[in-house]
Amino acid sequence: MNRLRRSELAVPGNNPKMIAKAATSAADLVFCDLEDAVAENEKSDAREEVVRALENLDWGTKTRAVRVNGLDDARSYEDFVVLVEGAGRFLDVVILPKVSSAEEVRWVDRLLGYLETKAGLQRRIGLELLIEGVEGLIHVEEIAKSSPRVEALVFGAGDMSASQGVRVTETLLPGDSYPGDFWHYARCKIVVAARAAKVAAVDSPYTNFNDPEGYRAECLRSYSLGYAGKWAIHPKQIVVANDVFSPSEAEVKNARAVLDAYEEATARGVGAIQIDGVLIDEGIARIMRGVLEVAGHD
Repeated sequence: MNRLRRSELAVPGNNPKMIAKAATSAADLVFCDLEDAVAENEKSDAREEVVRALENLDWGTKTRAVRVNGLDDARSYEDFVVLVEGAGRFLDVVILPKVSSAEEVRWVDRLLGYLETKAGLQRRIGLELLIEGVEGLIHVEEIAKSSPRVEALVFGAGDMSASQGVRVTETLLPGDSYPGDFWHYARCKIVVAARAAKVAAVDSPYTNFNDPEGYRAECLRSYSLGYAGKWAIHPKQIVVANDVFSPSEAEVKNARAVLDAYEEATARGVGAIQIDGVLIDEGIARIMRGVLEVAGHD
């Protein structure tokens, strides 16, 4: 499903006040976290809190998501059962962490299918897959195409740092002057796999939520590569992500003008034109159509 994912706001599943605030935010997607943001002794209570929030809060037009525990944790099975049986009608997407193989996704696909049938659900719950380990990165092309439920791949720089053994600070970026975008390879591999599978790619969080310019710079890097959005760990990051991952009025105006000129030329049998010294052919036209698609224009 083609959903807006410019901003995906994370909120701890055991904090009802934060969940209620997130439901009224401007984020395109809000996910209640049952994994890293919840202490070990609060996992069960958090699960029940999330069910209540999904059932009772007014989420507007937001995509409602939950990050479950990883498949290496036996509690993930109970996450799926409680969520689907308790609030499946209100759950749009499950975020699956630490995905390392297509087989894992296919197993989750089958489990969700059984639970949806048992609950009498009339719609399919989607999946976002976190690529946050070296094994998952190696197999990301197969993972992206592993199930029709897959709607997006998400780059997770935090666990990837540990898995790859890289040297980064708490911002998930190197403390020294690394020459270029430190995560360029991982970001590119993930977005290429996502685009080949016709699903979205969403970028990793930026942990310093008091550094809006740093967050904007990271958003711009991933937007340039073809990412649809970025995680936000604080509501103040939402406005930045929504701005960066929405084509500007100037970009939309330019795309429309280029396409109008190109389509007028092709109607006359001309396959390529030039505008202000720039060659415009079908390849460029596809790029301009992509701009309009992201902006929500025909």
